[in-house]
Amino acid sequence: MLSLSDGTKKGLILGSTAVLPRNLRVKSRVSLLASLEVGIAARSDLLIIAHPKSGNTWLKAMLSRLYQVRFGFPERLLNKSDEYARLNPAVPRLAATNGYYSYEGAVGEELKRPNSALRDKAIVFLPRHPLDIAVSWFFQFTKRQSAHKQELINAFIEHPVDKYTVSMWEFVRNSDLGVEFLIDYLNGWRVALAGLERAITVRYEDLRTHTELQLARINTLLGEDFSAQEIAEAVAWGSVDNLRKMESEGKFRQGGMTLRNPDDPNSFKVRRAKIGGYRDYFNHDELEELDALVQARLDPALGYTTDHAGH
Repeated sequence: MLSLSDGTKKGLILGSTAVLPRNLRVKSRVSLLASLEVGIAARSDLLIIAHPKSGNTWLKAMLSRLYQVRFGFPERLLNKSDEYARLNPAVPRLAATNGYYSYEGAVGEELKRPNSALRDKAIVFLPRHPLDIAVSWFFQFTKRQSAHKQELINAFIEHPVDKYTVSMWEFVRNSDLGVEFLIDYLNGWRVALAGLERAITVRYEDLRTHTELQLARINTLLGEDFSAQEIAEAVAWGSVDNLRKMESEGKFRQGGMTLRNPDDPNSFKVRRAKIGGYRDYFNHDELEELDALVQARLDPALGYTTDHAGH
């Protein structure tokens, strides 16, 4: 029997529904992609839960590098879900999801079921400072987001966002995808995963400042035996400079890392990766308002304090 890859299945869903009227297209895609997403999570050995722009692509790149070196997989092919397991069953399958909105919310709903098998999986929750997410998410949404994903996100929220006209301030402060939504998202997942035995939290800021240590934690969770030297090599390969260079050269062939516009650095998947970088985009009064909002509403257990340095 022909076995299709997860990526091929997704492509067939998008292709077969493209000609449908918008409302029917959205309804069909949400249903079909939700089933696929839950299936990917169910087959995975590691479930990564993170909002876009929280480091999950970077983490997958470093994990991919470990197996590239060990098994000789091509550098241009990243392990998003089953790409490596289809070449060698010994390689863990991955699933990465926001687990909350659009069709990806089906994974979150499944994970909430008391008897769900997903609750026994190795899970990594990747939070990031919500204002850094918001700024990076603005650039992603307005400059990189695929048309089909943007359509599904806008169908999920009450007030759709026009990527051509929305300003950064409007997107971050007032939109249905902005900082208030992100705070609720992070708070909700912290509570939802708190009691799961095999779930760990790896903050983006800790992954950035102690990369080898955090990557080793994740590999221990997976039950892998990569050496300190192998982990160090994967971290070096996954550096911002190297990934940005490879992206700018068009080396990656998968959607998450493909080159969009070589003349616009803000359209790159690997953009700045700067902790607290949001402070470069707002004036004093705006920063005061945003910081006060985060301080008042974000769960202190996530570890983000008023200095916003990730400590």
